[in-house]
Amino acid sequence: MKNSVTVEEKGQHLPASIAEYVKSPEKQRQLHAKTMRIVIFSQMFGGAGLAAGITVGALIAQDMLGTDSYAGVPTGLFTLGSAGAALLVGRLSQRWGRRAGLATGFITGGVGAIGVVLAALFNSILLLFLSMLVYGAGTATNLQARYAGTDLALPKQRAKAISMAMVFTTFGAVAGPNLVNLTGRLATSIGAPPLSGPFMLAAVAYIVAGLVLLVFLRPDPFVVAKAIAKEQLDNAVSDSDQAKLSLAHETTMNKKGIILGATVMVLTQIVMIAIMSMTPVHMQHYGHSLGKVGIVIGIHVAAMYLPSLITGALVDKLGYTIMSFASGITLLLAGLIAAYGPGDSMGVTILALALLGLGWNFGLISGTAALVDATPLQVRAKIQGTVDVLIALGGAAGGTLSGMVVAHSSYTALSLAGALLSVLLVPVVLWSRKKAYEKLMKKHTG
Repeated sequence: MKNSVTVEEKGQHLPASIAEYVKSPEKQRQLHAKTMRIVIFSQMFGGAGLAAGITVGALIAQDMLGTDSYAGVPTGLFTLGSAGAALLVGRLSQRWGRRAGLATGFITGGVGAIGVVLAALFNSILLLFLSMLVYGAGTATNLQARYAGTDLALPKQRAKAISMAMVFTTFGAVAGPNLVNLTGRLATSIGAPPLSGPFMLAAVAYIVAGLVLLVFLRPDPFVVAKAIAKEQLDNAVSDSDQAKLSLAHETTMNKKGIILGATVMVLTQIVMIAIMSMTPVHMQHYGHSLGKVGIVIGIHVAAMYLPSLITGALVDKLGYTIMSFASGITLLLAGLIAAYGPGDSMGVTILALALLGLGWNFGLISGTAALVDATPLQVRAKIQGTVDVLIALGGAAGGTLSGMVVAHSSYTALSLAGALLSVLLVPVVLWSRKKAYEKLMKKHTG
């Protein structure tokens, strides 16, 4: 891996394992298909690891601290931890390829999950908070895995590739919350608190996901994609200056596209994390069992990932600006229903959380597509990691502040704040469309 990247960057001859893909479009298609299969398989395990934190993270803190005021802190911490991990995974991927970055992130998340189990065993708040930070690496990696499918995808297939990586996360992510009672009994049988059970599952799931990528993601799709881009540039230089200028134009960074993609993803993350993280606590106040909490969160996570194939097709067909509008409207409805629906109604809670997950899905896929289109390969993974840091920081703020808002006001106030925040997506999208129109008109009149 190291030699492949170094040789490619110095412009020397590529190793045969990379060169055969650079010269053959058919080989590129085969590698893209293989990459998608490996990413999909790893995401099924990654989804199971992700589900533990959002299902029982707040409940563990509530149980250990005896108050709701800091119940959102674990969600905030693992989201904050995912910020640092997103930067690390992005930098590792840019330097060494997706395989190194994603495998490191997942295995680190598994280590964090083990720490949470130990914290519950020894009733250590400090260890819980530190472990949640490390556990967040899995969350960041789960999100960044969506980029791996785009490295060798054609421009009109990128949203579909993103959606395929996400949709298979559903299998593990939905299974995780619905295994709360089973994993709880397993934890109790070995003398551990029942709420630590889902994190035992997370530890195994994250580590398996990391090992799958480490062993099977060869040759690395990002390394191959960079080699292809360099080959195209070299050919353009040798062909004509005009071809060189044309290719340079295609690889120019689109800052407005980056701003649009980043803003859409950050806002949807804040709204989703804030409302989702306090829903389990809100439900328990109305007497709902842990099993019912698992059902609601399972449906929420299904709505986050399961519609991805349809969302990806819509983004490819309609464009990411229209789907960004759809994200804002869906999140607005979710916040209003969560705010004004009866708290003792499972049906209303399920509807609100399902819409919350669907709005997040629209925002993440449309924002990711905008970001990929706006970034050249030379800096793509690095920028993707940086933007995911902003997403994670936004989610951390939403998760941490959510418990304080509920403790000092109400779940209704929190949900209304989320609904109002989602409306900000509308002016952001309108701004981007105006800038794109002005750029188009300038091009035609110039």
